[in-house]
Amino acid sequence: MSRHLAAFVFVAAIAQAQPAAELDFTAAIGDLRELSQATTQNLIAEGNRYLAKRPSFTSQAQVQARAAQVRQQILRNIGGLPAKTPLNARTVATLDRGKYRIEKVIFESQPRFYVTANLYIPNGAPGPFPAILFPIGHEPGAKSHDAWQYVLGSLATKGFVALTWDPPGQGERYQFWDTDLRASKLIQSTTEHSVLGIQALLVGDNMARYMIHDGIRALDYLVSRPEVDPNRVGVTGNSGGGMMTTYLAAVDDRLKVAAPSCYITSWKSLMTQLGPQDAEQNLPPWLSDGYDFPDLIYAFGLKPYLVLSAIRDFFPIGGARSTVAEAKRVYDQFGQGQKISMVDADDGHGYTKPRRLAAYAWFSRWLANREDDGIEPDIQLLTEEDLWCTRTGQVLTSLGGESVHSLNKARSLALRRPARPAAELIAKARELAKYTPNSRPPAVSAYGVLTRPGYRVEKLTYESEPGIQIPAVLAVPSTPKAGAPAVVLANCAGKSASAARLDELAKAGHIVLAVDIRGCGELAAPSPRGPNPWYGDYRNTTAALLLNRSMLGMRVLDITAGIDLLNARTGLGVNKVTAIGIGPAAMPTLFATAFDTRIAGVELDGLLASFQSVVDSTLHRRVYEHVLPGVLQHFEVADLVKAVAPRPVKVVRYIDPLGETVKP
Repeated sequence: MSRHLAAFVFVAAIAQAQPAAELDFTAAIGDLRELSQATTQNLIAEGNRYLAKRPSFTSQAQVQARAAQVRQQILRNIGGLPAKTPLNARTVATLDRGKYRIEKVIFESQPRFYVTANLYIPNGAPGPFPAILFPIGHEPGAKSHDAWQYVLGSLATKGFVALTWDPPGQGERYQFWDTDLRASKLIQSTTEHSVLGIQALLVGDNMARYMIHDGIRALDYLVSRPEVDPNRVGVTGNSGGGMMTTYLAAVDDRLKVAAPSCYITSWKSLMTQLGPQDAEQNLPPWLSDGYDFPDLIYAFGLKPYLVLSAIRDFFPIGGARSTVAEAKRVYDQFGQGQKISMVDADDGHGYTKPRRLAAYAWFSRWLANREDDGIEPDIQLLTEEDLWCTRTGQVLTSLGGESVHSLNKARSLALRRPARPAAELIAKARELAKYTPNSRPPAVSAYGVLTRPGYRVEKLTYESEPGIQIPAVLAVPSTPKAGAPAVVLANCAGKSASAARLDELAKAGHIVLAVDIRGCGELAAPSPRGPNPWYGDYRNTTAALLLNRSMLGMRVLDITAGIDLLNARTGLGVNKVTAIGIGPAAMPTLFATAFDTRIAGVELDGLLASFQSVVDSTLHRRVYEHVLPGVLQHFEVADLVKAVAPRPVKVVRYIDPLGETVKP
């Protein structure tokens, strides 16, 4: 928030008859959008500082070392890969399309975790053929999407075997399928991915773990086919498929040529213009280690790489151009400049014809040693049902088996959390939350005074960290009760929602500081629709994790900086502080109590009962801001409550992952 707001300091008298709930508790007078966006801007600036440290290479061996480092980091950040088990692949039907045929294939990427796939094979010519792995994006129709059929049918007509498959949450593999609605409960595949991704993070994994492993097992199947030359395999896909193209090219040496479409950009452009995308597209703490999109290209080992982009894409074209320019300098430096290229067609997001033609030419050149004819054949499109591999069009209703949820739950139940003394547990919690207390009292700006019978209310903001202004109101009794603790009150519904409680406490002689922590009250997400009902302030929470921080830790800092303010304020005589956390503010208030021994006791209303309950529950709402990656490897909510002892913890109400009260 800009400092010019201090010029709006004023004194306002409030009629004594006005009910407490109607008090204007707006702390800041000025641009609230600027105030609420400060968290985003701070995180973007922090990310840019990390991203500014780009590597330089003096030898090709250094490029290979960077490639190995990037691969290891990807695998570490996703929680490693599952063990390879028998694919148990079977072809359930074949469609003859004249110049090619389509086999409907089902395989198991993990035991009873069924993958539905379509294999396109040229007719009328001997193999083995070069082959293309084709991960799909989030477009409707999954593997039957029109653009995918054009690509796959054209490749088969041109002499390539091509394999595509449904990712979890799409096509025949919806993870939240509603048999009554005959659709996903969550409507969008990206929402499915992020809801599942939150559960995976609690275990210490990532949604990408399941999707990358599916892709590797799809490649295992592809190269096992007698029609395929395993030494001539490429990979391409659009959007989410472009992301999977990039990941698979980075981690699997069997892929020789790559052509991601409508995905490559730069993290600086992405964070500034679009924000983090769904769960598998973020590999925390990726940015804090200084990795950017060129590193994913380096991980391919200077092999042929074609970046397919759209000038009017929502993935920023400027970022794509800067990434390719950096990578091109490295390719050129080591005599491999002909192996990297970029096509930036003047159109929008999608695997449109200009990009498709460029891909055919690229794969023909590098995998078939021939020039493509530049013609896309006429492909007769099939319906989604035509390409089903299952009877009902859904694995869960035709085959049953495992889901991402059941596999992740099994992972969580296999964890063995060590028994820790309270001090050690709290230290681990601080480490996971990435919490560091302030070393000096916060700067404060005043915005007026309200008078009430028996107390006054000061409207103010204070800086919990550089650039972050926390709106607050400070109620000071006319005659503070001797020995009564000051109260720090955080309610995610906003300060005004706690007006009656503040009035009660202040009249009882307590000094009360009611605060809007990040994402709450005046700092709520600026979107006109508010936070996403499933995962809240997704953009800032994800950005924080990518930077090796956490929304939970930042909210804890907002609360403890309020205690710093009380202790630094002359004339208040604060000797003891208690804390109250309401709704989504309950969890950070618990953590603040654990971390800050100045808090003598705490009251929590709406505390999430356990992290494990989020993993156990099929669905959850608004828990993302509480997530610490891998927390279930170390402790539970109840463990932290116990660690606060002997200070009293009053839990007024526990809630389940959907926000409903847990009955005692």
